[in-house]
Amino acid sequence: MFLNKAASKILQKSRQNSPYTFIQKSGYVDVYMKWKKDSYYDSIEHILKSAELKSILSLKNCIAQDPNGCIPISAVSKRGLEMGVSIRVASFLRLYPSIFEEFTGLEYNHPWFRLTPKAVEIDAEEKRVYQNCREDLICRLKKFILMSKNRVLPLKIIQGMQWYLGIPDDFLQKPEVNLDGSFKLVKMEDGLEGLAVECEEKFMSVIQKNAIKRGVYSGGRMEPLEFPLFPSKGLRLRRKIEDWLNEFQKLPYVSPYEGFPHFDPNSDIAEKRLVGFLHEMLSLFVEHSAERKKLLCLKKYMGLPQKVHKAFERHPHMFYLSLKNKTCTAILKEAYCDKSSIERHPILRIRRKYINLMKESEVILKNRRFNNHLVHRENLVLDLDLDAADEDGREIPKC
Repeated sequence: MFLNKAASKILQKSRQNSPYTFIQKSGYVDVYMKWKKDSYYDSIEHILKSAELKSILSLKNCIAQDPNGCIPISAVSKRGLEMGVSIRVASFLRLYPSIFEEFTGLEYNHPWFRLTPKAVEIDAEEKRVYQNCREDLICRLKKFILMSKNRVLPLKIIQGMQWYLGIPDDFLQKPEVNLDGSFKLVKMEDGLEGLAVECEEKFMSVIQKNAIKRGVYSGGRMEPLEFPLFPSKGLRLRRKIEDWLNEFQKLPYVSPYEGFPHFDPNSDIAEKRLVGFLHEMLSLFVEHSAERKKLLCLKKYMGLPQKVHKAFERHPHMFYLSLKNKTCTAILKEAYCDKSSIERHPILRIRRKYINLMKESEVILKNRRFNNHLVHRENLVLDLDLDAADEDGREIPKC
């Protein structure tokens, strides 16, 4: 009897020492949110053209890195899959005459490609931005790794997320040159080469920083903090879901940089940490969005639950799922509804300039088709006139 009482006292004391025990309630509401289309998020240009632009910039970098500033088509013709090009590479390059200029090479009359003067100009500006914003890019990469389970990520995972983080393609090829001393190359348990961060600096999430500015958060641990919500027009929640959301908002906020507390995966506090994690990760990305399937690849190393995709569906006031371009893209609403709350990524302005060039290509191709149509009609009219002149037997005057 004495042993049982002692054991119960020890157990009770250990529970009191754990700051998370009292909130791990099984009050999980199985929320089903009906997806509602929102044309505003579906029409964000740099998100719509992101995949297309990624392929263009991969090819642009191949040309820009060549000492001669031009390449034969044979240099990239078999790398279409690697660069995300689903058609013949030559045909793809010809779709963008405002970026890629085609000419005939000296040898074998093969097609060669170089960058147009406008593309060269933007490429030079892009390199300056990378150089001037190097510390910002390193900080974003550091935060991304610090959010992982053991503060280490495989290089192949980081390389797969480089586009979203806005890191140059060749940035991780020379980590000892491009990264600071807090980064370390390590061998991971599964034999992969990983990049670890050893850092004593304490980071705060975007949500915490904004709450401090508003004066509703002191920065304490286990302090309740509400997420900013941005309902789409016409999206109404059922009363039961609204009640659950109100209680959910009152729960303590756990920063994604605080490690991995042992939560009951079916508790609301575990879900609140997950939602905060997704919010912070998307805030680090260039477009504040990412293909959902790409994020699912992070589950193992970020310690995310198996049904992480449900978090986007259960919180439509924070995230929007766009089904454009035959894929599902998760978009952080706050970045587009309150633009002062999240710092704009320095490379976004450059990507928009390339997108403007892409639109110029559409105009050039349209004009070409129109001119070809006119030439065809003129030739057709001329042929008809010649036929008519022959029938009348009259001599055709010389021009």
